[in-house]
Amino acid sequence: MKALVFRGANDASVETLPEPAAGPGEVVVRVAVCGVCGSDAAEFDHGPILTSPPVVLGHEFAGVVESVGDGVTTLRPGSLVVSGAGISCGACRPCSQGRTNLCVDYRTAGLQINGGLAEYTVVPASILLDVTDSGLPLDTLGLAQPMSIAVHAVRRSGLREGDDAVIVGVGGIGAFLTVAAAAVASRVLVVDLDPDRLELALRLGADHVMNAREGSLSDRIESLGLNPDVLFEVSGSKPGLDSVLAAARPGSTIVPVGIQRDDVSVPLAQWTVREYTIVGTNAHVFAADLPRAVELLATRDDWSDIAPLVIPLDQAVSDGLEPIRTGSSSRIKTLIDPSITAPRAARHSRS
Repeated sequence: MKALVFRGANDASVETLPEPAAGPGEVVVRVAVCGVCGSDAAEFDHGPILTSPPVVLGHEFAGVVESVGDGVTTLRPGSLVVSGAGISCGACRPCSQGRTNLCVDYRTAGLQINGGLAEYTVVPASILLDVTDSGLPLDTLGLAQPMSIAVHAVRRSGLREGDDAVIVGVGGIGAFLTVAAAAVASRVLVVDLDPDRLELALRLGADHVMNAREGSLSDRIESLGLNPDVLFEVSGSKPGLDSVLAAARPGSTIVPVGIQRDDVSVPLAQWTVREYTIVGTNAHVFAADLPRAVELLATRDDWSDIAPLVIPLDQAVSDGLEPIRTGSSSRIKTLIDPSITAPRAARHSRS
C-alpha cells in the first residue's frame, strides 16, 4: 500500500509499505480521507517534535472498517468510522477522571504510531467512533477530529447559553471553534486579519466580526455592547494574546488555544485582582467530544468553504504540508484521499 512516511525535517515522501493486520483489540481502516493540520506541517518543517519517526503521518481521518482483530465487538467490516487519534491507557488517574487526553501514557496515531495518510491504517478500536448512521459523507466526516478539538476547548471554557464569546483567529481550529461556540453562546465576536476569513466566520455562526487592523478589540467590544464571558485566543500570536488580555473584563475566562511560540510576560497581579480564569486546553476527550463534533458537522449542509478540495497522496507534501508551513494555503482544511490519483472536489452533499 501507499503511505506518507515522515523520517525527519523536510523528509516526508510516499512509500510502499505492507498492508497492516489487526491484532487483538485493533481495527484495520481503509482510509477515505485524512486531513493535514498545523502539527503535521510543524513536524515536517522542524521535527521531530512529537513524532517518533519513521512514522506515517495523519491523525484526522475517516474511513471504512476493513477488518477487526480478536476481542473487537463494537465495530464490524463495512462500518463508517472517524478516528479520535489519541490513545489512552484507561487505567491511570487522569483516565479514571474522564480526562483521557491527559493520560500518562498518551499516544497519537499519526505522531507516535502510524496514522491515516495511507491507504490502510490499523488503530485500537477504542479510538474509533461508528458513524454509519450519521448520514454524513466521508469527506465531511474527515473534519470530525479537528471539530472535536474545538468542542473540547468550548467545554473546557465553561461557556454557557447566554454568554458572550470572543474568538481571535479563524484558522484551522478557529473556524471550527466559531461553529462550536456559536452553538452555545448568545453572541460571538470573531477577530482576524483576513477579510475572506471574517466573511467565513459569519457563515459559520459569528454574530459580529472585526478586522484586527481596524482599531482595538476593547473598543469594538464596547461599541457592540458585549460583555465577553469567554475569550479564546487561537492565533498563537503575541498581538492576539495582548489584545485579549487588554479586552478581558473582570471575571472573564481566557482560553489560550493557540500555542504561543515565545515566552509571555504574565501579569499575575492584574489577573488576581480581576479574578480571571485562565484555562488550558489540549486535544480532546474521545467519549465527550467526538460524538458532539459529529453532531455539529450535521448542522451545516455544505462544508466546501472549509474543505473544498481533496488531493491525492502524491500531492500531500507539495499541496498539503508545504502551503501550511509557508502560510500560503488558501484552504482552511486540506483533505487527502489515498485512493485517488488526481484532485477532486470534496463531496459534502447528503443528497
